[in-house]
Amino acid sequence: MIERMVKFLFEAGILKETPRTGYRFLGSGSESVADHCFRTAIIGYCLSFDEDLNRHKVILMCLFHDIAEARTGDHNYVYQKYVDINEKKALEDQLKSLPFKDEIMELINEFNDAITMEAKIARDADQLDMILELKKQMEIGNNNAKDWIYYAIKRLFTDKAKLIADQIVNSHSSDWWFTKDSNWWIRGKYSLS
Repeated sequence: MIERMVKFLFEAGILKETPRTGYRFLGSGSESVADHCFRTAIIGYCLSFDEDLNRHKVILMCLFHDIAEARTGDHNYVYQKYVDINEKKALEDQLKSLPFKDEIMELINEFNDAITMEAKIARDADQLDMILELKKQMEIGNNNAKDWIYYAIKRLFTDKAKLIADQIVNSHSSDWWFTKDSNWWIRGKYSLS
């Protein structure tokens, strides 16, 4: 069992090397599937924090929603028009003989069906991660990102996610650290005055 789990962990590491392919069509930016899943899980935690639902399930859905891409690769909307991806077979092969196979399969099926509130929040987290990345691309001059954000917002389910998306669009990605009203930028940390 331990040997099989270690193989799965090595395979999950492939997601750090698996690029998200939509950036090819956007014209700028890049990230791995693992980068995306990490922040998506954090967003899922934030979205579900004050909600009366299974937050643990939301986070796990966010974390595992793209795990099959270690075998299938990431297929953006253009690729999906022409390539049939057998995610179920990839997952069956990827998770066979692991004690948590059924749990992960159920989480991914629930995420894909988007019926439960947990799944809707996890899918919103998935889109919000993309909206955050697109906003950064807008700030460096990629005009296509604005159109992409518009459609990503249309895919959101919850009012909370829509409010967050609006705040993202009306913020700057450096607002969390770059406080323009601070004297530090003028005098610096070691100023004697």
